[in-house]
Amino acid sequence: MKVHTLLLVMATCVAIAGCESAKQAIGLGKHPPDEFQVVSQAPLSMPPDFNLPTPTPGAPRPQDSSPQLTAENALLSNSTVGTPSADPASSQSSGEQALLQTAGATGADPNIRTEVNQEAAAETAASQSLMDRLAFWRAPEPAGTIVDPTAEQQRLQQNAALGQPATTGATPTIKRRKKALFEGIF
Repeated sequence: MKVHTLLLVMATCVAIAGCESAKQAIGLGKHPPDEFQVVSQAPLSMPPDFNLPTPTPGAPRPQDSSPQLTAENALLSNSTVGTPSADPASSQSSGEQALLQTAGATGADPNIRTEVNQEAAAETAASQSLMDRLAFWRAPEPAGTIVDPTAEQQRLQQNAALGQPATTGATPTIKRRKKALFEGIF
């Protein structure tokens, strides 16, 4: 009888140990720190003149700043990133200027990013049409007919004035050819 009771208690302990809510209830659950709340403090430093102000109890440390302010300063400190400035040499150190001059990159076109983006967009459009032809085995369908907006507006106003439905008259329609049996599958 004691053996059966002991085995039952051990089996219950093993079953409860595998349950996450039971672990939380008895305090064995994991509680990792919030990664957004972990910040490092500025190192202590001794001022060079040793004229130390008297500390005020409970006052914040003068060398500390909030993590949000630190992040804003890191992001916004160099506001010339990505925008061509009138004088790029003013934001560069003498070492950077010497490196660029040695590499022959001092006369770089400030609008090169725009040119590269336009060329990449054109190349992407060309490769997309090739992919469409390979994947769908046909040339892309035409975009359709272009409607003259002034004539269409005049037709719609005329139909409204006469009390006729908007579809009366020469309405633009797109007529597509019928697809083959297995054409829409791939």
